[in-house]
Amino acid sequence: MSRDKTKTPEPDTGKSPRQGPAQGKKGFSRRDLFRGASVALPTGLLVTQGAPAAAAPPAAPVFGPGKAPLSLRINGKVHKLEVEPRVTLLDALRNYLDITGAKRVCDRATCGACTVILDGNPVYACSVLAIEAQGSAIATVEGLSTGKQMHPVQAAFVNNDAQQCGFCTPGFVMACKAFLDKNPNPTREQVRRGLGGNLCRCGTYVGVTEAVLEAAKARRGGRANA
Repeated sequence: MSRDKTKTPEPDTGKSPRQGPAQGKKGFSRRDLFRGASVALPTGLLVTQGAPAAAAPPAAPVFGPGKAPLSLRINGKVHKLEVEPRVTLLDALRNYLDITGAKRVCDRATCGACTVILDGNPVYACSVLAIEAQGSAIATVEGLSTGKQMHPVQAAFVNNDAQQCGFCTPGFVMACKAFLDKNPNPTREQVRRGLGGNLCRCGTYVGVTEAVLEAAKARRGGRANA
């Protein structure tokens, strides 16, 4: 027996087969939502355009001590200033006193470009608080020369071309002076080990070593190293 394959026509509803209840004349589409129109959803929610942004939270109160007066003895001269206790000696020199010989390079106490001499010892100025340096004798590269007369270490750096970009040079000069003050008659190996805390990105270590040996000789009155 053959089946009748004729389908019973569906009743005409006035809508296309793909047109759901949400796309009728009284419904809404997803585009309406993205356009930001105010639309009442079947669930009773209301989507509105341009919801006001939440008010910014009030600024957090600042805690901690303010600026404190202090005095620093630098290159034989006393400087009075006011800085916050967190300010480093390097920042006090450069930003408050305009003594810019010590350079900020790594700011992490690893390169030595900010080396100054504190009570006879070379220190990284970026790792010493300015307030801690009160009462100490601070020497920077600005205090080495006398008028137009360069310090023997400075002259030796020029003679041996021991500087290139110049960022590490002031720190190297101060480290060399502090080293020679305690080791006036060093060997080449002692110089290399003694200046291990200073880095030169240009690689002028040979010139620096020769400069230290020349400066040591000049400070001994020109006598050769034993």
